[in-house]
Amino acid sequence: MEIKKIETNYKRKMFFSETKIKPKVYQEKLENQIINIYPEITYQTIIGFGGAFTEATGVSIKKLPSDKQDKIIKEYFSKEGLNYSIGRLPIGSSDFSLNSYSYSNKADLSDFSVEKDNNYIIPIVKSTQKINPNIQFFASPWSPPKFMKSNKMLVLGGKLLEKYNQTWANYLVKYVNSYKNEGITINYMTVQNEPNALQIWESCLYSAKEEANFAINYLSPTFKENNINTKILIWDHNKEKLFSRVMQELNNNKALDAISGIAFHWYTGDHFENISLTHESFPGKLLIHTEGCTGYSKFNQNDEIKNAEMYGHDILGDLNNGINAYIDWNLVLDNKGGPNHKLNYCNSPIMINKEATDYIKNLTFYYIGHFSKYIYSGAKRIAFSKYTDNIEVTAFKNPDNSIAVVLLNRNDFNKEYNLCINDIVIHDNLDSHAIVSYLIK
Repeated sequence: MEIKKIETNYKRKMFFSETKIKPKVYQEKLENQIINIYPEITYQTIIGFGGAFTEATGVSIKKLPSDKQDKIIKEYFSKEGLNYSIGRLPIGSSDFSLNSYSYSNKADLSDFSVEKDNNYIIPIVKSTQKINPNIQFFASPWSPPKFMKSNKMLVLGGKLLEKYNQTWANYLVKYVNSYKNEGITINYMTVQNEPNALQIWESCLYSAKEEANFAINYLSPTFKENNINTKILIWDHNKEKLFSRVMQELNNNKALDAISGIAFHWYTGDHFENISLTHESFPGKLLIHTEGCTGYSKFNQNDEIKNAEMYGHDILGDLNNGINAYIDWNLVLDNKGGPNHKLNYCNSPIMINKEATDYIKNLTFYYIGHFSKYIYSGAKRIAFSKYTDNIEVTAFKNPDNSIAVVLLNRNDFNKEYNLCINDIVIHDNLDSHAIVSYLIK
């Protein structure tokens, strides 16, 4: 048996610090400070981990020298890096774009073109595909074109006018096919990013009834008519209303047939119970975290440990309650946390320095990596029990039968433990404000 321990400890300047562990044979009298792992009991399957290819990410990466551009992509998508396997794409502009835009401004869509994405988004995606040819893509619209909306604007909410339901579905088909022509398959799509939020940037409001109607009666049949296999997901908003919204939308066989899953964000708190309730009520549906960040408007960008632990805690809670994938927000931003045409700046795991000569990796990069590097695509979550709430735990069995265990300590004190798997025990100590992964083969 081979056991690797990987630790990130900001206070000790340890980042993915790797050591080999010699296990001991389990002693029956051992009863205290135990964390049990049960590989024979399995739960959901993991698609993967990833981040978003916004225009801001493309702009930021392209500022770097070419060798640094290549290196930054490998940091995320190579097996030696974070081993990311899924990327999110905005359909049209988002707040993290240089300006607002749509792919068409005519009712017959005769002017439809994704050419603008060839400036900053598509080239970075294609570079990523060279590193990981199996990467999957998840797309979300922030707003339909302004002529389709009640407020005649891309921003400040508004609604999709009923008479444009089919036109909007046709527009999304054109998007999928345009990206396919670029060699990029859109595997998943949400109806709308944050359909319950009126934002000063690109946004559009949908009630549960409106979102379900569009997915069931327009988008799904239009995809089928055009032989598109893109899976449709709903909500793509915060977790506090996750379960109640899904109960409203997935309430009949037509909805269950048309909608493959539910997407959500983290901005209103844990609400892990809502994930579990949704998973238990709709066990065949995908659950995907599609966005989260530590924003300058809400959090202290200089508090590295707090920001990283927010990620670690959220990923652990989401995984343990049934999610299939975890997608972060922007992959890369500049030193200000942009560009963002509405000045809605935030952090990203990698950021470009002020001179645009190099990049820095925030602590969040390493905390996300403690999951994405060691929990492989196709892994199944496995059962565990723990002796204390002071250590947060998750465990997975990978397709190669290796076992990945992640432990997080957000406290100001150390915690001792005995990690037990079958007849093997690992006696160890988890430092305060540290995260540890074990890879057991």
